[in-house]
Amino acid sequence: MKKKTCLLLLLIGASVTSMAQQKDGAVYLDLSAPLEERVEDALGRLTVEEKVALCHAQSKFSSKGVARLGIPEVSMSDGPHGIRAELEWDGWNYLKSSNDYATAFPSLVALAATWNPELSLLYGKAIGEEARYRKKDVLLGPGCNICRTPLNGRSFEYLGEDPYLVSEMVAPYVRGVQQSHVAACVKHFALNNQELNRMHVNVKVSDRALREIYLPAFKAAVDAGTWSIMGSYSQYLNQRCCHNEVLLNRILKEEWAFDGAVISDWGGCHDTRQAAAYGLDIEMGTNPEDLSYSKDDLYENYYLARPYLNALRRGDASMKDLDEKARRVLRLIFRTQMSADRPWGSLATEEHARQSRIIAQDGIVLLKNEGILPLKPERKLRIAVIGDNAVRLMSNAGGASEVKTWREITPLQAIEEKYGKENVTFAMGYDGGAASYSQVIPATSDAEELRTEALRCAGDADIVLFFGGLNKNMHQDCENSDRLSYDLPYGQKELIEALAKVNENLVVVLISGNAVDTSWDKDVKALVESWYLGSESGHAIADVLAGDVNPSGKLPVSFYERLEDCGAHSFGTQAYPGDGKDVEYLEDILVGYRWLDAKGIQAKYPFGYGLSYSTFQIGKAGLDKKQYAETETIRITVPVTNCGPVSGKEVVQVYVGKKHSDLLRAPKELKAFEKVYLRSGESSEVSLDIPVERLAYWDESTSQWRIEKGEYQLYVGNSSQNTRQYVISVK
Repeated sequence: MKKKTCLLLLLIGASVTSMAQQKDGAVYLDLSAPLEERVEDALGRLTVEEKVALCHAQSKFSSKGVARLGIPEVSMSDGPHGIRAELEWDGWNYLKSSNDYATAFPSLVALAATWNPELSLLYGKAIGEEARYRKKDVLLGPGCNICRTPLNGRSFEYLGEDPYLVSEMVAPYVRGVQQSHVAACVKHFALNNQELNRMHVNVKVSDRALREIYLPAFKAAVDAGTWSIMGSYSQYLNQRCCHNEVLLNRILKEEWAFDGAVISDWGGCHDTRQAAAYGLDIEMGTNPEDLSYSKDDLYENYYLARPYLNALRRGDASMKDLDEKARRVLRLIFRTQMSADRPWGSLATEEHARQSRIIAQDGIVLLKNEGILPLKPERKLRIAVIGDNAVRLMSNAGGASEVKTWREITPLQAIEEKYGKENVTFAMGYDGGAASYSQVIPATSDAEELRTEALRCAGDADIVLFFGGLNKNMHQDCENSDRLSYDLPYGQKELIEALAKVNENLVVVLISGNAVDTSWDKDVKALVESWYLGSESGHAIADVLAGDVNPSGKLPVSFYERLEDCGAHSFGTQAYPGDGKDVEYLEDILVGYRWLDAKGIQAKYPFGYGLSYSTFQIGKAGLDKKQYAETETIRITVPVTNCGPVSGKEVVQVYVGKKHSDLLRAPKELKAFEKVYLRSGESSEVSLDIPVERLAYWDESTSQWRIEKGEYQLYVGNSSQNTRQYVISVK
């Protein structure tokens, strides 16, 4: 039964519209009335001062409502991997409450590695339920910036390097979150592809690359109905992205018809005039040092607070623009707190932990296996677990995405649980530094002693499980800093090589948010990329190592042989990290695997790649032998057979390219994919549709999407570098 909700408006003597009823001098607003009617009614009741108050923060993580009218404030929380612990009203210190524990879900790069939009919907729904229970109106996520370089310290919060994959994964996440009437706030719009110099770097990028690579995922989120979007710190056309005439007004609001609220990143607003005119709706997190006003009464000194009100009174800012901002904020409030059928949500539960574990299992990528995996628990093996990452908690660090989780299972815990504590020995092997993202404390342990103990432990074991990679310290996977090197830190390469000499049965499990150097992998029998997997991290990893779960993850980013093989690192510092002021995207549309294909460079582990404990055969694709018009859809049918001994999942991937083009083009681009589950010996026919309009390029001369006529090549396979070619024609 739909509950009937009414809002008490303290409006003595106010006029009553068709959507409200008056009783005893007060107005009761019918929340079942159409959204836009309610928004316009409320807007007409606000004073100029109240409209301005809607447009800026009142605390670190909330903005004002209108108490006079019973319109509530907007409460926000960081994500996107879990609901952040409660902070002070005016500060960054945690309140140390006992009721703000949350489920830590896998990092978004791990979600992308599932190549499974159904799990993205599950993820969004679960995290939305926790946000709702914690009385949050806006979840600051998901992030969908393109992983242009593996050095980006925030890549673990994003969904990979390919705009189509990111688009397909971000849309269901948004829909899932908003089922709880919590607004997803998709970030960071746009061109936030590095943390180094992020607060001011001006990005020089072609219109084609902007439209074809860096904006499609945001467009997909808008099409999915996201209720808010966060601007980025970076600049585009020498204008801050949090108040940018082209990005926010022309593209987002006019061209895409986005009707939600644009929220600044914390400290991303820098100018009253531009913020007033260029698309920002809610200013958050401006630092006192950035303001030319007294620190007293801080929030009233924000650019969209008293200075904005004064500009309006002088006639230097548009009342029409103010009404549009207030309208968008009201719409946000009515969609969330003032929704008539908003559910109650759910605290972090065992069910959410179970869902987190399923997502984590599906995102683990098996990169190499010389028959050593799976390690069945019934085999009574002496297992040496080595590495700082086997015992390091990862969810509570890394920046804004940190989560105060009610539990985090480490790999060592899960291995001991799975194989018996008596069969497992542990050695640290290396010291991964401070468990803090704010600074790296020099190691206090003796590195040689750690190494010696690890080699002794490995020599006495039947199997060595080395847990390495990166962590959430500064200059690794961490907000506000990029990695300094593509190499593994803390001498891990040398340690892996030494371990292989004392025990040939070496399995390496990487924990990281992006690609790392794997030049040492010739010395290991198996290699697994597990990403950051949240509360159930250890359990998910142990499930895959033991064969309880057949790995099915696929890489959402390319693993390069050398950092210089990445397009962003092929032009010197001008292309990354820039000169301190500007950074120029000289690789243009050739990001990730597109660059590798165009230059004939073999990836170490290609985009879309991932092994299984089973073997899948992708047969010859069937497609209509005809010419396609722009309005038509290409249907591809692909037979897939599980030829191996165990049930599992395979991802059928379809890429499209065009030879003999008059344009700069990548040899192929991902345009369709589907994950299919097959029992041992089972076959299935997978159907994939590609609307011809998906083949369009951005014509810079006319600022329109156009389709180049002629023959196209379709590449069908299970990674970007393992495909079979077909030809179609577009007329």
